[in-house]
Amino acid sequence: MLMLVRMAPRLPLIFLLMIHGVSSADWGVSYSHSHICALKDSSVIMSCTYTYPAGHQIKKVFWTKNTDKESPDLSEYPEYSPRLQYLGDKQQNCTIRLSHLTQKDEHMYYFRFTTDNVKGKWLGEPGVNLTVTDLQVESPERVTEGDSVRLTCKSSCTLTDRATFIWYRNSQPLTERRDTNNQLLLQSVRREDAGRYSCALHGHTYISPDVHLNVTYAPKSVSVSISPSGEIVEGDSVTLICSSDSNPPAEISWFKGGTFVGSGRIFSISKISSDHSREYKCKSINEHGEKYSDAVTLNIMYPPKSVSVSISPSGEIVEGDSVTLSCSSDSNPPAEISWFKGGTFVGSGRIYSISKISSDHSGEYKCKSINEHGEKFSDAVTLNIMSVRCFSSVVVAAVAVGGVLFGGASGAFVMYICLTKRTNRRSTMKESVISDPNEDTYTALEIKSTTSDLYDTLTINRKMLQ
Repeated sequence: MLMLVRMAPRLPLIFLLMIHGVSSADWGVSYSHSHICALKDSSVIMSCTYTYPAGHQIKKVFWTKNTDKESPDLSEYPEYSPRLQYLGDKQQNCTIRLSHLTQKDEHMYYFRFTTDNVKGKWLGEPGVNLTVTDLQVESPERVTEGDSVRLTCKSSCTLTDRATFIWYRNSQPLTERRDTNNQLLLQSVRREDAGRYSCALHGHTYISPDVHLNVTYAPKSVSVSISPSGEIVEGDSVTLICSSDSNPPAEISWFKGGTFVGSGRIFSISKISSDHSREYKCKSINEHGEKYSDAVTLNIMYPPKSVSVSISPSGEIVEGDSVTLSCSSDSNPPAEISWFKGGTFVGSGRIYSISKISSDHSGEYKCKSINEHGEKFSDAVTLNIMSVRCFSSVVVAAVAVGGVLFGGASGAFVMYICLTKRTNRRSTMKESVISDPNEDTYTALEIKSTTSDLYDTLTINRKMLQ
């Protein structure tokens, strides 16, 4: 009886062990990878095989996210059913594909199957740990032109499949940079290399977020533009604009000739005048260097101003001399010059010349300066012309009125004044007594202011009257 009592419980225990496979190698699930790192928006294949004792018939196979006895089939979840595809069978293969991965798909996944035996169920542990990652570009915030820079395409975990990396700049693929290395090396960086960089894996639709590569450099292409363009008239408002290609943005200074006149990208002049006519240029400077623009000239149009007349030679003018009148005028464009004697037009051009001048030319002269923007007259100048008959006419008149002695003295005094004026006008000339065959009068130079000289002069004129 004792033996029967001891052996009776052993039969149910052996039966349970065989049914549930707790200690039997006939039950099991084998996964190709216990951990899978997959890219966001991609598809992942979780491969596995399963075994069970002979004599059992598989009734149901499915994947689940938990280890509960009554864990539901993933295909019963709305968020999984359109993306989950079972690739296995009901014999040994239990592989599935899960597509369009999101961060919410990160989980532990298990394969489960049941047989025709009520207690013949199996849950494959430890399962597959799925991690969903994205890509990030790692690069320095800024780099100076001429330096080398290395960009790295990184993920939060090591991707299970070794893939080919593709690089993009400003959303355009850099086809020459397709390789298995997740780094992009830019040697001797140029300013054209600046832009938005991203990376992707060949065969996948997911592209990493953009990272901006900032390439700094000294000012280049510095130039000045004038607004409004075209002709500038005195009184207008004018704006000078300095353009500069630089990174970081440059500070701008303005120069008129070599003198500093202002700062900022825009230099404005309101009510411009001829005083603003000059060469202007701007200087662009940042931490990497500086550069000047080419100079631009403000060509300001304005009506004539500062109109005046000069006489050459200066001093007293004697009949027979040649005289030149010159008209000076400040204007832009250059003005046309007209000459007037009194109110009568007498000629044009900057120079008005009179050869062998006579008393008929005596009078007031002025010039008029005119261009498309206005006109202006000069002040009048007077031509006083001295006749060469000064001596004889005065003496004859004096004798006829007051007698020889008194008239001679008076005439001599008048002749002295005439001769002195002419001597002052021709101070550089040294002449002796000159006889003019066309006149009845003699001209004497180098007269000394003595009584005897005056008497001699009077005697000469008396002889001429006899």
